[in-house]
Amino acid sequence: MQCGSKKLNLYQTEIVMTAISIRQKLYDYIRVAEDRKVKAIYTILEEEINEANDHWNDKNFLAELDKRAADYKSGKVKGIPWEKAKTQILNSTKRKKK
Repeated sequence: MQCGSKKLNLYQTEIVMTAISIRQKLYDYIRVAEDRKVKAIYTILEEEINEANDHWNDKNFLAELDKRAADYKSGKVKGIPWEKAKTQILNSTKRKKK
């Protein structure tokens, strides 16, 4: 059972590495590409880029931020110090790797 798990993790790692290398290649290319090519790439992705960066016009998103801020300020929700959150995240990650 664990052998299959290792196989899956290796496969997932290869996918992630591929995505990372593609991002790096695109970044390197766009930095030196001709303006017309950069504009063409942007035109293809423009709508998706605008949607991804449009959180500040999303009423539901803003309402959720306001609610969470109010809960924190009122004491209804207690924040977690960064060091404690970091430790919890790292411990959670370690458990998942086992």
